[in-house]
Amino acid sequence: MKFKIHSCICLNIIYLVLFCEIHAEPKPPLKCNLTQKLKDEIKSYTPIVNRIIKSAVSGNSQGQTWKELANFVDTFGNRISGSQNLENAIDYMLNRSISYGLENVHGEPVEVPHWVRGNERATLLSPRIQKLNILGLGGSIGTPPEGITAPVIVVETFDELQEKANEAQGKIVVFAEKWEGYGKTVQYRQYAAVRGAKVGAVATLLRSIAPFSINSPHTGWQDYSDDVRKIPTAAITVEDAEMLLRMYRQGRSITINLYMEAKTLPPVQSRNTIAEIEGSKRPEQAVIVSGHLDSWDVGTGAMDDGGGAFISWYSLVLLKQLNLRPKRTIRAILWTGEEEGLIGAFQYAKVHDKKDFNLLMESDEGTFNPNGLYFSGKDSTACILQEIL
Repeated sequence: MKFKIHSCICLNIIYLVLFCEIHAEPKPPLKCNLTQKLKDEIKSYTPIVNRIIKSAVSGNSQGQTWKELANFVDTFGNRISGSQNLENAIDYMLNRSISYGLENVHGEPVEVPHWVRGNERATLLSPRIQKLNILGLGGSIGTPPEGITAPVIVVETFDELQEKANEAQGKIVVFAEKWEGYGKTVQYRQYAAVRGAKVGAVATLLRSIAPFSINSPHTGWQDYSDDVRKIPTAAITVEDAEMLLRMYRQGRSITINLYMEAKTLPPVQSRNTIAEIEGSKRPEQAVIVSGHLDSWDVGTGAMDDGGGAFISWYSLVLLKQLNLRPKRTIRAILWTGEEEGLIGAFQYAKVHDKKDFNLLMESDEGTFNPNGLYFSGKDSTACILQEIL
């Protein structure tokens, strides 16, 4: 039910924004002054909204988004940027969109990085021997063929690393950062390699950016700096990071061997996947719903971001099946190259006039029980969304 509810909320907002006559009105800060006419118009769509909800929750469309997604991930699995598998998945979604009668279906070219993981492993050699589960971080370089064997220092923060800079030369730096929410903690994944290289480290390992794990590392993209030597970098499990921190604080001598075959190949042309229902009255004005089709190479990308992509895309399918044509164009965009730094989205913004967009929605935080919406834009638009909700 969580998946269906989330899809319905997305559809309700999309539908009301598409069909209502929206006029931005000046108003005092933090105060909404919507006209009664606009409020009445929003309310007048209640029967159609109920029809959408009924179809999605208990009607012909019940469970269809999930079935589409399940078939998609079962067919293609992981879809890392630069891979032929991603391009095959894009072709599939273009054809699927055409089969549902969606309009202006096409792909728009985007050049994306082509990073390949290869084999990788890490072994704790002292104070005892233990295999460490790792996942190389996106964009990382590999190690020499023999790997890197080096003593280890363990820190919890960038500040602590700076304090111990004299101890880091020629060592593997392990970051056992505390989990303080994704937005704050992700900086360690992004910049661990750069910070380590600046103090002479030969590689960095970091606690996976997650609140917990079941001995399962978590990958993601990291950022090198052009003016700093590149060193290999990988994520380890929460459990192993905490173990290494305890060992280090007890004064034990720690040595790790790290082996990674990671490499970056020449860029590859990919595509953003686009489908529409053209507006009946204001087709030049678009409401965009979106998610990304690419994923990491170590999973199927069902939640990151298959779920978000499919609830966005299927909202068009549902409107089409209900024979509901909006006044404004509704455009589904399934981004490519998101995991490597929102590359598809940046390319789209570069070649399209943003003045033509009335609203842009993106789902990429998992299809869980919805708690609300993050919104940025004009206060007048926020007031309209508040009235809709």
